[in-house]
Amino acid sequence: MNPYTFNILVRIGLAVFWLFAAASCNNKSEDGKSGTGLLGLGELPQATTDSVFIQKYINQVPAFKAQSDLMYQFYGERDYKLAWFRDNKVIPEAQKLIEVLDNASAEGLDPKKYKLVNFDEKFKQYEDIGRRDSARLQLQQEIDLALTASYFNYASDFYRGRVNPKEVSQIDWNIKNNKIKLHKALQTILKERESTYPYYEFEALHAGYVNLREALKKYREQQEKGGWAKVTLGKLKSLKPGDTATAVLTLRKRLNPSQPIDTLNPAMRKYDGALVQQVKKFQELNGLKADGVVGGTTLKTLNVPIEDRIEQIMINMERWRWIPKRMVPKSLDQKYIWVNIPEYKMYIYEDPDDSPDAERQYKKVMEMNVVVGKVLNSTPIFSDKLEYVVMAPYWNVPNSIVEKEIKPNMLRNPDWLETQDMEIVTKEKEPKPISPYTIDWSSVTEKNFPYMVRQRPGPKNSLGSLKFLFPNEYSIYLHDTPATSLFSLNERGFSHGCVRLEKPMDLAKYLLRDMPEWNESAIRETIEAGEETWVTLPKKIQVYLVYFTSWVDSEGNVHFRNDIYGHDKKLKAEYFG
Repeated sequence: MNPYTFNILVRIGLAVFWLFAAASCNNKSEDGKSGTGLLGLGELPQATTDSVFIQKYINQVPAFKAQSDLMYQFYGERDYKLAWFRDNKVIPEAQKLIEVLDNASAEGLDPKKYKLVNFDEKFKQYEDIGRRDSARLQLQQEIDLALTASYFNYASDFYRGRVNPKEVSQIDWNIKNNKIKLHKALQTILKERESTYPYYEFEALHAGYVNLREALKKYREQQEKGGWAKVTLGKLKSLKPGDTATAVLTLRKRLNPSQPIDTLNPAMRKYDGALVQQVKKFQELNGLKADGVVGGTTLKTLNVPIEDRIEQIMINMERWRWIPKRMVPKSLDQKYIWVNIPEYKMYIYEDPDDSPDAERQYKKVMEMNVVVGKVLNSTPIFSDKLEYVVMAPYWNVPNSIVEKEIKPNMLRNPDWLETQDMEIVTKEKEPKPISPYTIDWSSVTEKNFPYMVRQRPGPKNSLGSLKFLFPNEYSIYLHDTPATSLFSLNERGFSHGCVRLEKPMDLAKYLLRDMPEWNESAIRETIEAGEETWVTLPKKIQVYLVYFTSWVDSEGNVHFRNDIYGHDKKLKAEYFG
């Protein structure tokens, strides 16, 4: 017998069973009580469905087709028992799901995409049928499948993201996927499985997301009140602390949208100390030079429409959905390095209490400024595991730089390599020196150059005295730099793609703190000796190079940064398209 015929017979048998059970339950004895019949009302078995009914139903609602695999998996693992009914009554979790779907806009999602079925109408139809017959069973199955498919439709976007960065070539995001098993999450919601993750509350997985969601709510509330005032300077080029001008009124309205301002009061036209501090705070939260001067970039940033900021918050919430639910694999030290490229910052977070996975409260233990790749050499977005600390490193120059930068210099000055403390060697385990005068530099390209150009350890080395390796396909790593003056700038996109560190020694001491032989004195002595030395970490450290242009700090302040590589623009086109 083929599976299709078998499923049809099962459905016929179930219908007959329900009819017979209903007749038995309605059979009254002489004392007015229900007859024993086949089964009492409260003893009816949990209703089921089958793969044929699932397929037929999904075909009727094309918007559910994307979840067909999850549907078959979920119901197959439960022997096709219905999920949202107990004793033929809809369980409370169904109403909770409907409320979540109704409130999807709070998550930056569109409720219309998930409210594909009028459940109130379906529930009423189900109650109106009253009797147990084939029509009621069919409606029961439809309701159950609709609830399950609606959950998968919503949860897929909520936990994995509306946009799949792996499927959109123009989106640069190569962090490990969030591999949440949605059918298991649904079992948690239905109280059929225990989990320490907050699936049972239909809740998000990361505090960074939750904080942005709260910011979204506040910005929308302000939008409903009319947004914020546009700052106009008139004929002034800028406002400086102590200035008196009508333009100060629009500045006050912009930074204090909920406060009434007495425009007739001359004091309100004075750019006084309190307002200067507000401007400096605004500049800090937007990555600008906090000098209190209103003009140029600060003026432009003040006048970004609230609608743009709302969209910016929403797409950064989307990026959080792409972050794995377990920030650090169980096999690694429960700490991670977090480089936020548009912020030009590196952080280290750790869980000092070694809590259960879903209860981990990673705390910031270190932060420093960084320099990232310039636009044409953008730092890629990915995650990996840091394995080595290298002291007094060589800089192995990529062939792309050999062609674009070294070649022109060598054609102008054949001795240029020596002035940079560089050498050419063979690509062997024990490299042999190659004379630069034997090379036809005019014909050198990235693809045909057979040797390696490297810069010797020392004060001229572009990597400084330390580098931190997490071997990856991009040849990207963290490192020291002799160009320390760049860290005082607000915008720090100057590298060829690697991440330069403001305080590399602090990071080295932190990573090697459990290796007594590598205290600060030993590290410095090794660097001064000028011989490249590799130290393997006892445990690998998770590293994230991410791209967030909006986030909320521990004090509840909302930060925004410029879209330095244009990634926001590309994601917006997909998210809102």
